[in-house]
Amino acid sequence: MAKRNPLIVGLDIGTFKVGVVVAEVNDQGVEITGIGWAPSGTGLRKGTVVNIDTTVEAIKKAVEEAELMAGCEIASVVVGSAGSHLKGFNSHGVVAVKTREVGPEDVERVVEAARAVALPMDREVLHVLPQEFVVDDQDGVKDPVGMAGVRLEARVHIVTGQISSGENIIKCCNRAGLRVVDVLGAPLAAAQAVLTAEERELGVAVIDVGAGTTAVGVYHSDTILHSAVLPVGGGNVTNDLAAALRTPFADAERLKQRHAVAVASSASADACVEVAGVGGRPAHRLSPRALAEVTEPRAEEILALVRSDIERAGCLGRLTSGVVLTGGGAVLTGMAELAERVFRVPARLGQPLHLSGLVDVVASPMYSTAVGLVLHELNRESGSGRRRGRPMAGSLGRAGQTVLGWLKELF
Repeated sequence: MAKRNPLIVGLDIGTFKVGVVVAEVNDQGVEITGIGWAPSGTGLRKGTVVNIDTTVEAIKKAVEEAELMAGCEIASVVVGSAGSHLKGFNSHGVVAVKTREVGPEDVERVVEAARAVALPMDREVLHVLPQEFVVDDQDGVKDPVGMAGVRLEARVHIVTGQISSGENIIKCCNRAGLRVVDVLGAPLAAAQAVLTAEERELGVAVIDVGAGTTAVGVYHSDTILHSAVLPVGGGNVTNDLAAALRTPFADAERLKQRHAVAVASSASADACVEVAGVGGRPAHRLSPRALAEVTEPRAEEILALVRSDIERAGCLGRLTSGVVLTGGGAVLTGMAELAERVFRVPARLGQPLHLSGLVDVVASPMYSTAVGLVLHELNRESGSGRRRGRPMAGSLGRAGQTVLGWLKELF
């Protein structure tokens, strides 16, 4: 039997579903060979684990489905963390260059100085992402190694999270028989899969609308300027439908997926949608426009909250390329049109790019995060040269890589 190429597995643990994407590494990059998914049930709330046993079972089911499609056994995964506890902020550090020529050790020292921020006891640093370096008075430097100077400054973006939340995610994976290779925050994962190089350079916001949370990432000049996870998502739209129509949550979710739209003016006013009653009450019929009159205000509110968050970060004027919507909540018909109205910039629906293999199977915003995890791990390994399958110890904060690995991956 011919030896298989190395595998990379992305595991997206979300509020509504657990998704798995299996990719085989080849000379051209990665080839998607299998996917799997399972409902999260009551295991997660707002992207945070609240029931370990339920989450473990969902992970096992999704992994088994992916193993069956890919014809392989999954032992290690790259995990996406989408909890609303994730927070991002910018920081900077300054050091003196000892030999008047910037070396790798100077870069490492200045990044360590930038990440030396005071955090509460229950939080830890997950990612430190260099934005740019300043050598003496020369800013905009991507890789300062070898440059002459006496002062080196680093501007970085730091993502932090709750220690207990990260440990619970790792515990669930371990109980499911999986080794966690790396963990990536949701604001970073989807961007890996859906953004083009031109968008990242000109300026773009990627908005990953999940069931319980909405992750936001703003990129400009090929670096991340802002990231956040808001505790709202597509599940809020479903809750509104269930309450307004007096129908069970499962039926409200079905109605949202099949008939709801984000812009009421584009929906039909003819009554043609059957709505199940609660507690044995008879079903009744509504028009798609009546559904849209419930879904549009909530969808607009979610996008308005994202806009306010980006505006507070001072990044609203950087969205030259517009916004890219992805995630399961972005599949709602008309979301891109609604986003253009809210942000007043071009908007598009983002689905995974840069792939081969089962492209049509993962050609949905629902799989953007899982595919992004695969691409992140591919870039990380090719950049840092680390051995595949190296286990991650303890908690999210120890899932980092060397500073030179960061530089090679980002720049």
